Amino acid sequence: MRKLPLVFALFCFLQAVVAQDYFPKNDGVKEKNTNYTALTNATIYVTPTQVIKQGTLLIQEGKVIDAGSNVSIPENTVTVDLQGKFIYPSFIDPYTGFGVDLPKRAERNGRSAQYEPSREGFYWNDHIMPENSAIGKFEYDKMKAKEYREAGFGVVNTHIADGIARGTGAVIALNDKGGDAQRILEDESGQFFSFERSIASRQSYPSSLMGSMALLRQMYWDSEWYAKGNVDTKDRSLEALLENKSLPAFFEAGDKGNALRADAIGDRFNINYIIVGGGNEYESIDDIKETQARFIMPVDFPDAYDVSDPYAAKYIALEDMRAWNQAPGNLKALSDKGIPFALTTHKLKKPTEFGEKLRKALTYGLDKTKALEALTTVPASYLNMSGEIGSLQKGRYANFLVTSGDIFDKKTTLYENWVQGEKHVINSLEQRDLNGKYSLTAGTQSFDLEISGGADKPKSKVSKGSEELKSTMTYSDNWMTLKFSDEKSGKTWRATALVPDKGSQISGRIVMPDGAEGNFTAKRTGDAASKDENEEKATSKPEVVAVTYPNVGYGFSQKPRQTDMLFRNATVWTSEDAGVLENTDVLVRDGKIASIGKNLNAGRATVIDATGKHLTAGIIDEHSHIAALSINESGQNSSAEVSIEDVVDPEDINIYRNLGGGVTSIQILHGSANPIGGRSAIIKLKWGEDAEGLIYDNSPKFIKFALGENVKQSNWQSFSRFPQTRMGVEQVFVNYFNRAKAYDAKKKSGEPYRYDEEMEVLAEILNGERFISSHSYVQSEINMLMKVAEQFGFRVNTFTHILEGYKVADKMKEHGVGASTFSDWWAYKYEVNDAIPYNAAIMANVGLTVAINSDDREMSRRLNQEAAKTVKYGGMSEEEAWKMVTINPAKLLHIDDRVGSIAEGKDADLVLWTDHPLSVAAKAEKTIIEGTVYFDLETDKKKREAIQAERSKLIGMMLDEKNGGGKTRAPEGKDRINFECETIN
Repeated sequence: MRKLPLVFALFCFLQAVVAQDYFPKNDGVKEKNTNYTALTNATIYVTPTQVIKQGTLLIQEGKVIDAGSNVSIPENTVTVDLQGKFIYPSFIDPYTGFGVDLPKRAERNGRSAQYEPSREGFYWNDHIMPENSAIGKFEYDKMKAKEYREAGFGVVNTHIADGIARGTGAVIALNDKGGDAQRILEDESGQFFSFERSIASRQSYPSSLMGSMALLRQMYWDSEWYAKGNVDTKDRSLEALLENKSLPAFFEAGDKGNALRADAIGDRFNINYIIVGGGNEYESIDDIKETQARFIMPVDFPDAYDVSDPYAAKYIALEDMRAWNQAPGNLKALSDKGIPFALTTHKLKKPTEFGEKLRKALTYGLDKTKALEALTTVPASYLNMSGEIGSLQKGRYANFLVTSGDIFDKKTTLYENWVQGEKHVINSLEQRDLNGKYSLTAGTQSFDLEISGGADKPKSKVSKGSEELKSTMTYSDNWMTLKFSDEKSGKTWRATALVPDKGSQISGRIVMPDGAEGNFTAKRTGDAASKDENEEKATSKPEVVAVTYPNVGYGFSQKPRQTDMLFRNATVWTSEDAGVLENTDVLVRDGKIASIGKNLNAGRATVIDATGKHLTAGIIDEHSHIAALSINESGQNSSAEVSIEDVVDPEDINIYRNLGGGVTSIQILHGSANPIGGRSAIIKLKWGEDAEGLIYDNSPKFIKFALGENVKQSNWQSFSRFPQTRMGVEQVFVNYFNRAKAYDAKKKSGEPYRYDEEMEVLAEILNGERFISSHSYVQSEINMLMKVAEQFGFRVNTFTHILEGYKVADKMKEHGVGASTFSDWWAYKYEVNDAIPYNAAIMANVGLTVAINSDDREMSRRLNQEAAKTVKYGGMSEEEAWKMVTINPAKLLHIDDRVGSIAEGKDADLVLWTDHPLSVAAKAEKTIIEGTVYFDLETDKKKREAIQAERSKLIGMMLDEKNGGGKTRAPEGKDRINFECETIN
């Protein structure tokens, strides 16, 4: 054990808890008890795979001396005969907050601080607290310890469950009879991390998942810089981080996607996080396997929904129904893939719920040996304490359970939980298992009695003839009480008895319905009845619906594959100089457009008759906010260090809906909460792929800037962050680019420099390596940003929204910037009052590259119709209008060499329309990306039917669950956020 903090050690001394050897004893005898205890004739699980029948466990002074079938028993030994009983190592919970209170929640008072660290001499961000120590705030909780022991746990790893970097944890033995000096097995068990802000801090940064990720990365960069001695001042946070870097690192991810995100950060900084999962890892099991990480898994499987009300049931998402059905199979999925995991009570309301939840996982096929390993040897290895806990090998702590049978059997009684050689009684060993059928005689009357449920939770069933009476039973300290009533007559019998150690008869006293007292006897006549229907259902393997890709409605049962195809006799909109080609063939081979012409040879390609139909390049949305978990990092006026690529959400149903509207590529932009926003993600809508599979390979680098009302926060009356005026916005740009210029110069000089992710991104802009897409409305600000850019020697790439672009189109052309705008949105806020629907046509006529974008999940599904509006407003030709949602946004995003038009050699990102693509009657019949069909109109109809059938099946299963006495919860809909530029979540 590491040295305890001085104050804590002094506290232990003054409290006179179980003392060290050198502490004087002021009362009683001073002779040390060196007797042995031998537990004999038991089935002993020394480890999950080393089992001894009729074995002996010998312990002394809290440690295992020996375990085997031929153990030599010393003379000074207390022997306990456990004939027919089982001994298991006590469980270890590697992730708890036991005995450590959370800090008090900070009062916001309507505003939050951008900076203002509350701690002098620590890291600048209050959500980073690696200097915290759980042991300094630990207070043993006897009531909670009792709950853990009743669930089979003897040791827990605890920590302060608050903040992003949370400090060190401690390993605690749940020994009521010892003191803290004895209980604390390790006072620095590991470092703890998460993506969650501290509840105790008013600092507004980070305000998003991508912000938390960026902050973590910067913390590690700063620690490397600090470790090299480049900082003159003291930073106790970074010193603690560095001092404890050899400890195990635990990361609470809480979700399969966050597990991958945490692992990516760990890989970058050579840290092997032990990841606390979320229970949905089975949905991305191959990706989870590839992390090669170790996991800690909760068992908080969701309860079934109460779907009795068919109208309320409609609001439950299919993915939530599936989670109830599929989640208990998560542990088996991990085990089958060879992914190491330990188990935890984390997320359960009480540790006593653990056994029931784990038994459910066992019915889904989890191997019992794997389960026992996940509760003993595996968590011990995570804590680097295999030589002390987790098994009953020689020299380990005497932490073990005494049970009536298989530890995972519902009917098994847990009698004792020994911790550090101290016995904690859960159920008396003297108590018998009374399960069986009895003939009960009370006075002149006879009844049939059946007892089930085991010694710890017996259940009674009393009947007279064919009539069952209402009954209740308790059994504690070998005293049995039984009450049964005839509800029709109102008569009640009350009986009590001391259960004998042996024999088939129980005798005691009974109070009759008339108040008279007498004797009763209950003579055993046979075994209890076989499992009832509900119990059989609870222990039988359930039917599990198939996982899809993604595992939501409209997912694929198998990921779609690339195929060669020939579109025969289509009207082809090339978005090239060739224009629209009638009765033309397009051949797709190996995901590329191989040939365009008439009467092409299909070869082995699948022929698609496109007669009377229109084939176009896939629509590209330059400005979207779908498929992301967060959009704004609003905590600072510059968030260049954050990246939407970190938070791409491949399960967003809007991906599929966009495919149904012919969209194949989008730029997911950061929001407009700050002048300098975050980096973009340019993705292809490959429904069914993971986040990495969506992002363009060799993706062009973009960042979102913003002007106007949002960045100065006039929309939400915030007065705690600079800038507050449009003048201030300009100064933010100038200041940051001056700093970036100095940073870049130092980096290029070869001198040592502190790696700063924010400055790295801004330096990329100065060096022409990253492009700006700027949210904009008012002409004065549009001019301002172009002048700032020219001052620093670069060009703005795109003005998006740009609703006053028609006023400054000539200056924009001179600057060399493109435009991505709405077709006809205007007057939805003050700075849009001068917007006109002719904006796109005017800018195009001046010679700008103009695209029509959505900025909205609904509009993005009908961008073909939005493009058509430029024909009405401004007289654009149909071909030029169509280019505004295909080749023009491709040019703005610097991906026009790959997509945006139908040309030989380009990616086969295509849409087959049922009608003229600019028509409101047109439907996307097929949407294809790189030769793979991701949306098909006929398949969509089948998916809808399959979804309805699956919902009906799951509803039926949930009704069975409720009728069988299972737990249910109220139906609830899923609150889906419609992300837009202004969305703060």
